[in-house]
Amino acid sequence: MEKEESIDLQELLKIIKLHKKRLFVIIASCTIFAMITAFFILPKTYESTALVQAKMNSNQDLSLAANAMAMMRIGGSVSSPTMAYIEMMKSRSVIDPIIEKIDIDPEDKEKMTVKDFAKKYLDLKNTKGTDLIEITSTGKSPEEAQMITTEVVNGFLGLMTNLNQNQQSFMLKFLNERLSLTKNEMEVAEKNFEEYRQTHKIFAPTEQGQAILEGLAAVDKRIGELKVNNDSASAHLQEVNQQLEKQNASLREYNITDNESIQKIKDSIITKEIQLLELEQRYTEKHPDVITLKKEIDEMQLKLGNEISNSIASGTNTLNPIHAGLLADKVKTETEIAVNQATLSAILNLQNKGEAEISKLSAEQMEYIKLQREVEIARSVYNVLVKNQEDAKIQQAMESMDIQIIDAADLPKKPAGPCKLLITVIGGVIGVMIAFGYILMMYNRKNI
Repeated sequence: MEKEESIDLQELLKIIKLHKKRLFVIIASCTIFAMITAFFILPKTYESTALVQAKMNSNQDLSLAANAMAMMRIGGSVSSPTMAYIEMMKSRSVIDPIIEKIDIDPEDKEKMTVKDFAKKYLDLKNTKGTDLIEITSTGKSPEEAQMITTEVVNGFLGLMTNLNQNQQSFMLKFLNERLSLTKNEMEVAEKNFEEYRQTHKIFAPTEQGQAILEGLAAVDKRIGELKVNNDSASAHLQEVNQQLEKQNASLREYNITDNESIQKIKDSIITKEIQLLELEQRYTEKHPDVITLKKEIDEMQLKLGNEISNSIASGTNTLNPIHAGLLADKVKTETEIAVNQATLSAILNLQNKGEAEISKLSAEQMEYIKLQREVEIARSVYNVLVKNQEDAKIQQAMESMDIQIIDAADLPKKPAGPCKLLITVIGGVIGVMIAFGYILMMYNRKNI
């Protein structure tokens, strides 16, 4: 066996020596052909790169990304919010306008799909563990490469702005409608009150009536605030549920009563809300005790949100961050509604006790106080709605700034391709492989 191998090797060497000129020609021809192709035939390509920071640091951001994913039918395979943004950069709304601008044959342009374009012209990368997205585009010229990268960035920013505006407009539309309705109610209440005052010549309540009014003022104001906040939260919950339906996500129902920590914080918030109301009946908003208690409630609200997020995260390992964020938003909103309703129920009991004192007054005084309270409640609700509207506008502006261009698209000075040396080496390797194949063919032919 070993003797046969030695003989075969010798024969192979003989063939190589015999055909060395032909083998050299094969290798040289392949190498030269590859070299000519690399240097003279293949077109030059240029690369332009931009760096974008896409922050995802709130449930609002997650809702926005989820809305976009639903619109563009991006499924649950997206592993992170940033990857969702990358998929959005490859969407039709971003890419189609760019296809119209690139310099290619009209027929090829007509046939080109968004997927084809992204594969040929784009390289989108996310630096692991960061919210940075690197956008690299390939073009026939430095100007084309820069144009493609710039248009991807601008198209993405435009898409996000439109989506954000659409999402925020839902809440703003709700608030505007409520403002218009409440304004009319306030004007009617003021008119009725003034007419009653003029008709009955009552321009101030009795001392007893005034004391009752002052005692109920904080209660009425807080009830109005709670009702507005509850309606706003319900509207937001409806929106989140719609987004979940668009995502077709099979998200399990999360019951807050199953979590003792969440329930404990929730109950503490309700207790402190009642304590705050009792303080507001005696002191102004600038009183140290009132300020301290409000701060404690805000801290507990933040703690509640964090506890819900942690609880959701620990129980939704199979969900991607978008779905998990939506679920957290849903549970937080449901918890907010539950806290509002429980607080409202407790405060209504205080209101009922105060109203029992009104029944001891004369009929005229009772009506006077009733109409005056209607005015004050309407004004309180109106002021809350105005504040919420302003907050929504500010939030809209802030959200639009969460996407920032770190490095704009550069104008490349040197071609990025083709890689002439690599192509030449590959040509040489192919030549060697063909030459080796030729040697084997001649060896087999000789030994037949």
